[in-house]
Amino acid sequence: MLYVRRMKEANNAGVDRIELMQTFVRIVETGSLSAAARELRTSQPTISRRLKTLEAALGLRLLQRSTHVMKLTEDGERCFAHAKDLIDTWKSMEADLRGTKDEPEGTLRVLVPHAFGQDHLIAPLAAYLRRYPKVAVEWLLHDRRPDFIAEGIDCAIQVGEVDNPSVVAIHLFDVPRIVVAAPALLRGKRMPSHAEALQDLPWLALRTFYRDEITLERQSDGALHRFAIHPRMSTDSLYALRNAALTGLGVGVMSAWIVANDIEEGRLLHLVPEWRASSLPVYLVYPHARFYPARLRLFLKAVREMTPLLKEAESAAPKKR
Repeated sequence: MLYVRRMKEANNAGVDRIELMQTFVRIVETGSLSAAARELRTSQPTISRRLKTLEAALGLRLLQRSTHVMKLTEDGERCFAHAKDLIDTWKSMEADLRGTKDEPEGTLRVLVPHAFGQDHLIAPLAAYLRRYPKVAVEWLLHDRRPDFIAEGIDCAIQVGEVDNPSVVAIHLFDVPRIVVAAPALLRGKRMPSHAEALQDLPWLALRTFYRDEITLERQSDGALHRFAIHPRMSTDSLYALRNAALTGLGVGVMSAWIVANDIEEGRLLHLVPEWRASSLPVYLVYPHARFYPARLRLFLKAVREMTPLLKEAESAAPKKR
């Protein structure tokens, strides 16, 4: 009864209860009152006032705040879970009642790997934006795992296995990886015919997936060969790795698609072509939720529909010279 009375008092004061819950969720998800104010297009004092109203209505302290730290209390954690569920239910009801009239709008935040995000994924992004003119997309290029809540990320394209049980992960395709080097690196040397012959060559490393050890698999029979490397250069950028290989600095394991033209035109050599590193799975990843806004639902659909074309582009084997 106390809760009901307090919420009535808040309502009588002109404060919408859904708005209070939405504000609280945005504070938690963005990590600060000022960030929540920017996203909700209001002032920080307004956000602070809404938070105080919600805490007063509930009779609970939801956040512990200091100069540099904001942390949920135990009551705040429970409130956040209930608030998310309440808002999702409300949005689901709105979407159901509006039906097909609910045109997607707002801003979509998508985290994508540097290489994919600058290359093959631009086509489905452009098609999506042309189809839904009221949607804007923040296209964030990072080769790392997303923190959906802290960064306000709606969905991500992730290369490599997904080990987060709290997300939905849809497998899109696998990226073949091959061993390449510039012709200058092997000038005056015998062309390697077996994976063992690669061990004594200078190496480059893509820190995201290999640093000081290489494992190659023979395609004909599945035989494995593993050996240690001491990279002359390590990077977290696939483009930087390719460019370093082009200079003759060392041997590298590359995604086949990014070096296909280099191999065809003779700038790089495909070494021991019967051996490959394990393919990398690519996933479409997003948080579990009872409700997804139209802008996200339709983007997920667009990516899935483009998957056959993306798979074809990523899996294209380099042509032999």
